[in-house]
Amino acid sequence: MKTLSPTGAYGLLLVLPLLLAVLQSTTAHKNDINIYSLTVDSKVSSRFAHTVVTSRVVNKGSAVQEATFQMELPKKAFITNFSMIIDGVTYPGNIKEKAAAQEQYSAAVARGESAGLVRATGRKTEQFQVAVSVAPAAKVTFELVYEELLARHLGVYELLLKIQPQQLVKHLQMDIHIFEPQGISFLETESTFMTNELAEALTISQNKTKAHIRFKPTLSQQQKSPEQQETVLDGNFIVRYDVNRTVTGGSIQIENGYFVHYFAPEGLSAIPKNVVFVIDTSGSMRGRKIQQTREALIKILGDLGSRDQFNLVSFSGEATQWKKGLLPASAENVEEAKSYAAEIHAQGGTNINDAMLMAVQLLERANREELLPARSVTLIILLTDGDPTVGETNPSKIQKNVREAIDGQHSLFCLGFGFDVSYAFLEKMALENGGLARRIYEDSDSALQLEDFYQEVANPLLRLVAFEYPSNAVEAVTQDNFRLFFKGSELVVAGKLRDQSPDVLSAKVRGQLHMENVTFVMESRVAEQEAEFLSPKYIFHSFMERLWAYLTIQQLLAQTVSASDAEKKALEARALSLSLNYSFVTPLTSMVITKPEGQEQSQVAEKPVENGNRQGNTHSGHSSFQFHSVGDRTSRLTGGSSVDPVFSHRRGWKGQGPPGPLQPTRFSHPFSRITLDRVLPEVLSGATIPPPPARIQAPSVILPLPGQSVDQLCVDLKHSQGPVKLLSDPGQGVEVTGHYEREKARFSWIEVTFKHPPLQVRASLEHIVVIRNRQSSAYKWKETLYSVMPGLKITMDKAGLLLLSSPNRVTIGLLSWDGPGKGLRLLLRDTDHFSSQISGTFGQFYQDVVWGPPAAADDSKRTVTVQGHDHSATRELKLDYQEGSPGKEISCWTVVL
Repeated sequence: MKTLSPTGAYGLLLVLPLLLAVLQSTTAHKNDINIYSLTVDSKVSSRFAHTVVTSRVVNKGSAVQEATFQMELPKKAFITNFSMIIDGVTYPGNIKEKAAAQEQYSAAVARGESAGLVRATGRKTEQFQVAVSVAPAAKVTFELVYEELLARHLGVYELLLKIQPQQLVKHLQMDIHIFEPQGISFLETESTFMTNELAEALTISQNKTKAHIRFKPTLSQQQKSPEQQETVLDGNFIVRYDVNRTVTGGSIQIENGYFVHYFAPEGLSAIPKNVVFVIDTSGSMRGRKIQQTREALIKILGDLGSRDQFNLVSFSGEATQWKKGLLPASAENVEEAKSYAAEIHAQGGTNINDAMLMAVQLLERANREELLPARSVTLIILLTDGDPTVGETNPSKIQKNVREAIDGQHSLFCLGFGFDVSYAFLEKMALENGGLARRIYEDSDSALQLEDFYQEVANPLLRLVAFEYPSNAVEAVTQDNFRLFFKGSELVVAGKLRDQSPDVLSAKVRGQLHMENVTFVMESRVAEQEAEFLSPKYIFHSFMERLWAYLTIQQLLAQTVSASDAEKKALEARALSLSLNYSFVTPLTSMVITKPEGQEQSQVAEKPVENGNRQGNTHSGHSSFQFHSVGDRTSRLTGGSSVDPVFSHRRGWKGQGPPGPLQPTRFSHPFSRITLDRVLPEVLSGATIPPPPARIQAPSVILPLPGQSVDQLCVDLKHSQGPVKLLSDPGQGVEVTGHYEREKARFSWIEVTFKHPPLQVRASLEHIVVIRNRQSSAYKWKETLYSVMPGLKITMDKAGLLLLSSPNRVTIGLLSWDGPGKGLRLLLRDTDHFSSQISGTFGQFYQDVVWGPPAAADDSKRTVTVQGHDHSATRELKLDYQEGSPGKEISCWTVVL
């Protein structure tokens, strides 16, 4: 957790172990390592997650095989235990100070053994991997335990599990127990692999304070099909939830002599902010980066509050400010800023020093001229993708210049785009100035990452927040002063109760609102709180002590980033002592794993650090806690010949080795098959070749019309351009808009907005974005998706059909259609649920529609009257896109709008 702001987004992500059989003799042994049991037990007690992963394997072959236990865990998680049971003997992992473990590691290297220390960090996870030789018919049990405090991010806690067993497992079970004394306000699940058959293996039970989620699929449910012995389990399983809150916003919870104080009050108004965006436009930002930056900046500018003030500073070799001073975020100013942002382009060097000092001077000048609203918040948001190359280039001097210029008066947030920038440089600069740093990964959703970060800091609710407790009641309290509290986040303080502490623990939280100071007062009865945590099914006992230790270590490590050398040693000493006492693998400790005689006698796992990653590879890969095997076997486990899952997924290539050359397109429609043996002689003779018949197109939309004389209507948009309101039904609480491109005869995006639950789904040609509680989640077309929340179910299949459904509601579908007339398509089902308030370009056909008889001279034409307006309808052949490509021909009454 960052020390000066609670805005970090830390979900809980684990990957079910991947067991790899490495061949030592012939390919006949490919599947000899069999996982016969795989269980995950995750207990979330008052936001603190304790996860145990147990995998049991057997070697069914006749020769010694190597089994590899591999999984991913959250960056913010600490491993607390790992063990292997082989032939009834337990081989534990021992956590030691890094220096001591390094001696053991060096000795292993000297013996020709590899301990495989990998410090690279990925987007969300770190990878743990260990390999062991397994004799014929022998069994091995792997067990890994790790812990993490879930942070509240834009109003939710998130538990994310990535399931990839890569083979059918006889006993596969996942149990998630959540206990929140404040009460669970909502809970939802989402999966990228769930099918209707698998959904039957998922059970969710919930009462006021507890939830139990169990996933236990049978072998047949795991199969892709009855004919295939391959597993369908390959993707994410996510649980999101939040807790009940009050105006006081505080909950003090006590267990076994320790307390934790969660603070996130409801009902507060946002404090006006003055924000300067500092945008890198150097040459390295050219191409996709600058395009995504423009896109995100335009969206962020549109989200500024009416009481906010802002300005833009762009920099390459020189720094340039958009306007001379801060401007109010009026509609006119925001539109002008959007136009400016749309024109920024990338070229030149990187002068971070001058750009940062210019941003500070903007705020200081506004303050001197009394142009800053009283008690408002001042923020600087820096986005850069590289190290300084022009002007002052010494990182330490830049940090010093910025620190002295800001002088504690403003908060600085640094966003590092990609891996060519020194994250350590940005992180220290941000932490020294009351903010935090975040890496933006180069990917199709980079613009969404930028927008998501801005939403975290868009609504400051309190300034200078201080927690106060009676000195005779508590000790060893974690950080209790915070510069800012943002909407959707949560401040967390933990500590010990003194031996003679009072029966009632009281607390005060002081802070500054926009126009006044405020004090929140709360108290907690010790005996009653202790009794809350006695249920063994949902609680791992003494969890609050471990929560306190975890939070203390995280904060001490964060403080070392900006501390002096002397302070850093003292902070690291305290963090090391706690890490060893509570058996946490942290950046200061390592885990030493022993193995059976005859194999490598020890291996060492270390905690990777974000600062250490300066790799050029910028895809969202995985960092590793990794244990390599000896000799040539290593290359078969972790070498470069393995398929890159990100590349194969994003390019549609799933083979082995590099992707082959592009293959010629084969048209599936019969009208497109004009054979060369017919065309070539006519070309040589100079004859005129008749054009091929016009291809049948898919309409803009197919509307089912229950209860009308025509069962369905095809509508083509020919005269529309730009945003179009397609459907609006206040009675159903839904609105659908789309952006139509007349020249290409397609929708470039379609947006569906629901009132209950408050949610927005925006589909573009590239991906789908689901926005809830100001948080954006992006999904690629044709990825399996299964999300269930109160009042709505969202599903997507491999054909790219996205369905938004709930009982007694119209089902709205979106499709990435790649047949003739390629583009986005809208589907409607259960349209009899539309209310009498329905309207819009497509919605009008569900209001006061009268069909005239077919014309006497031509029965393929008739008139349809909609709300008093006549439209010509023609019977035409169309492609029905509703079941996906290639579609089927239908005869459909068609109206052109």
